[in-house]
Amino acid sequence: MKFIVLQLVMADAGEIDAMKNYHIAFEKIDHNTCRYPYCIVWTPIPVLSWLLPFIGHMGICTSSGVIRDFAGPFFVSEDNMAFGRPTKYWMLDVSKVYAGGSNAWDTAVHDASEEYKHRMHNLCCDNCHSHVAMALNLMRYENKTSWNMVNLCLLLLVHGKHVSCGGFLKTWLPFLMLTGVILTVALCLNLR
Repeated sequence: MKFIVLQLVMADAGEIDAMKNYHIAFEKIDHNTCRYPYCIVWTPIPVLSWLLPFIGHMGICTSSGVIRDFAGPFFVSEDNMAFGRPTKYWMLDVSKVYAGGSNAWDTAVHDASEEYKHRMHNLCCDNCHSHVAMALNLMRYENKTSWNMVNLCLLLLVHGKHVSCGGFLKTWLPFLMLTGVILTVALCLNLR
């Protein structure tokens, strides 16, 4: 019986540490300076995101919040996302990194960025989402090595938070306006 109680206490202590790490990172988020420690960030791509608002440009941040994104052929930018400031972010839990800690996180982000400095950008197959997926695979986030651009796109859609009301509008307003125009034209043509 004592063993079970001790196990529960140890599990609770681990969960408390994870929550502390998460809370500390959340406090360090600064929308004004675009600092998002332990986050995946996203911004819309003009025209493409207007048609499909779940498709956009993605980057991953270091433990200090510096954004790294695969911005084009043989180029990984630092703190200058290819399509502007982030409009959404998804905070990840650093305690879920297999090797543990911010050092393992930063090493994986650095190694993925160095690898992608030698790659050609391909919009459909090897892009900014793939760069982020490689970083997560290298750090074995959640003890997985199966991160890819599709599950990252879907998970960011579900778990991502908009940085502000302006970020929400920048993400969704063009799509809603375009949808409204298409519906209006379709209704006008059908009512003739």
